Amino acid sequence: MGAFVEESLTLRGRDILVKAGRVPQAELRFYLENPRVYSIIKASREEPTQEEIQETLTKMDHVKHLVRSIEENGGLIDPVIVLGGENIVLEGNCRLAAYRILAEKDAVRWGEIKAKILPASTDESSIFALLGEYHIIGKKDWAPYEQAGYLYRRHKNHKIPIQTLHNEIGLSTKAISHLIDVYQFMIDKGEKDLNRWSYYDEFLKSNKIKKARDKYPKLDDLVVEKIRSGDIPRAVDIRDGLKLICEAEGKTLDRFASTKVNFEDSVHAAENRGVGDQVFSRLKKFRGWIGENTTEEDILELKGEPRNRTEFELDKIKKRADQLIKKLRNGKS
Repeated sequence: MGAFVEESLTLRGRDILVKAGRVPQAELRFYLENPRVYSIIKASREEPTQEEIQETLTKMDHVKHLVRSIEENGGLIDPVIVLGGENIVLEGNCRLAAYRILAEKDAVRWGEIKAKILPASTDESSIFALLGEYHIIGKKDWAPYEQAGYLYRRHKNHKIPIQTLHNEIGLSTKAISHLIDVYQFMIDKGEKDLNRWSYYDEFLKSNKIKKARDKYPKLDDLVVEKIRSGDIPRAVDIRDGLKLICEAEGKTLDRFASTKVNFEDSVHAAENRGVGDQVFSRLKKFRGWIGENTTEEDILELKGEPRNRTEFELDKIKKRADQLIKKLRNGKS
């Protein structure tokens, strides 16, 4: 182990003295509360061992890229941050995993890792603030689920107000509240598949869907069931298909919510009603505008070049409309 030098690390507006140097990577432990590692725990029914965390991280593309980068650079550019006394890597768990992969080929060369060691007395709230500064304000490399997990525990466990989180990391209070709500929803529904985050993100994002959820209390459980069964195969189907069903309202939504009609057929029923058809909506709006008496008066009062240009545009609109009507009636695409 090499000699250590004292440095300062700014955290929440104050400087903390840390020791910087090289430590044996074999003596370090993954931090279970790190959002990236915590995601592995959430996907498992039991708390994983250090070996299982290493095995899971090894399969990640991010870690594979780190292995190549560290090897090419001859070591770390950014040191891992360790909690003194417990040898827990608070920041840099993927880098630790990459080092251990390299150590399997050359234990001597990759036996020690560059680190900054925080005082053992560092409190949990400060640790989470540190992680937020690195991964939300700084590199912003956490996936939305990982960001949400961090914010959820910071808000729920550490009792940090959403406004304070906004001040700390720069995300809007609306965005923070949404991330926390989606995370809470997945907890409430017992959803452990992290790959389904985007489904629930879309589900809770739409005001049209929220209106339907308020009207049909069992809609939440129905949608979760359909996501898990594959009846709603993609997150985009929540954004487009389910939103369309909710916009249709009436019998279309009622039959879907009561499970009388499946998801795909409900989407088709909504489409056949013309709900969400932007083309139809725009044409209807244009027809309403051009049919107004005031519009006619404004057009007929035009003089000179403005009148000629308007007549030209109306003539082009008429010709194009005639072409489209003919194609529609002939069934052409």
